[in-house]
Amino acid sequence: MKKFNKFVPLAIALVLIIGALTACASQSSNTKSSIDRIKEYGKVRIGVFSDKPPFGYVDSNGEVQGYDVYLARRIAKDLLGDESKVEFVFVEAANRVEYLQSDKVDIILANFTVTDDRKKLVDFAHPYMKVSLGVVSPKDNVITDVSQLKGKKLIVNKGTTADIFFTKNYPDIELLKYDQNTEAFQALLDGRGDALAHDNTMLFAWVREHEGYTVGITSLGGQDTIAPAVKKGNTELLNWLNEELEKLGKENFMHKNFEETLRPFYGDSINPDDIVIEPGT
Repeated sequence: MKKFNKFVPLAIALVLIIGALTACASQSSNTKSSIDRIKEYGKVRIGVFSDKPPFGYVDSNGEVQGYDVYLARRIAKDLLGDESKVEFVFVEAANRVEYLQSDKVDIILANFTVTDDRKKLVDFAHPYMKVSLGVVSPKDNVITDVSQLKGKKLIVNKGTTADIFFTKNYPDIELLKYDQNTEAFQALLDGRGDALAHDNTMLFAWVREHEGYTVGITSLGGQDTIAPAVKKGNTELLNWLNEELEKLGKENFMHKNFEETLRPFYGDSINPDDIVIEPGT
């Protein structure tokens, strides 16, 4: 019994030391800056779409491509010294905020439209693109005015600006909501809905490959902007991102991006200045 009693203080001391070391390690981890954590991981995790050409999509070779992806690779190059040091995380429109809040990604570049409600949940960097809502429909039954949608079915993606806009302003219009872009556009092709509302920048590209359809409403609800987003309160990464975007703006980088990723889809039908924003200029 006496020998046992001798070991009790030693055991307690060891527990206290281990606890202190664990607490120090945890505190050290928590005090690391967000950029230090990215560099320690070796890759920057960027959320993009996998099914929204020409902004974020997987090509026939299994490679991630698009306007957002082109920017993501440059961010990785300037942050980590190598454009391949980006980990693309595929997101849906409805889970972009949640992926930031739960630290599943460092940055969202999934065609994220800036809104007042979203500003309460995430921090947006400088915008890099202009966008408005558009409505696409079959040429033989074209929708040219919102009033024509009464009594008809309008297809939208959950959590998108189109979903929010029509839910708030036109509650009498029946919405068919889908998680993925591929599901939504297939629903239009199958005739499950009469029209589809989405970013006009995407619709202009889509109709060039689908001759039986047209963007009857080219702009709705005013012009918005698209910007990268980081977790609310991540000031360090936000400041770095804004400085990076300002540098790219001086290089005319987003116009180069347009030529590489959007011109093949739009041809000469779109003036780059109607879409592109050079951040900070």
